[in-house]
Amino acid sequence: MPVVSDQELSKRRHDILEGARTCFAEHGYEGATVRRLEKATGKSRGAIFHHYGDKQSLFLAIAREDAEYQADVIAENGLVQVMRDILRNPEQHEWLATRLEITRMLRTDPNFRARWFEHQQVIDDALRKRLQRNASSDRMRDDIPLDVLLSYLETVMDGLISRVASGLSTDNMEEMLDMVEASVRRSNYTSE
Repeated sequence: MPVVSDQELSKRRHDILEGARTCFAEHGYEGATVRRLEKATGKSRGAIFHHYGDKQSLFLAIAREDAEYQADVIAENGLVQVMRDILRNPEQHEWLATRLEITRMLRTDPNFRARWFEHQQVIDDALRKRLQRNASSDRMRDDIPLDVLLSYLETVMDGLISRVASGLSTDNMEEMLDMVEASVRRSNYTSE
């Protein structure tokens, strides 16, 4: 059996994730059958599940990759920038259309729920650190507890994702995000 380099293994895993992301975006979680995943990734079921174990693990690997990317954006520019990226580059976030299915699975599948929140914790941690940093530099309002601001921003994000996933109009969403940003800033603070 030939030895495969770490670089080649990494490329295979990346190709599987990208193909699966497209498949989930097009067919949803339930509709992304093994056959469709094979076609979308160009890999056999054996190759797919060798790297990811099962469909749920594959799905969660995509969620983890997105969460890590979003955490980096949050650390640098805040959660509102993540939402702006979703609005400005919807084709890069098409798989979020599965959000409605995710919501159902969170309600009905305790195993999925635990695994999902474990992967999404990276976003929560990044957002909490960003809010704490902004609070300590007097850039954020201090009349509302940090946990309330965190819940507020996450709820706006969930609503925006649901709106985009449902195919509803995103007209005026940039202006809405300006309003969200202004609502968490200290009244005498203006961005540079």
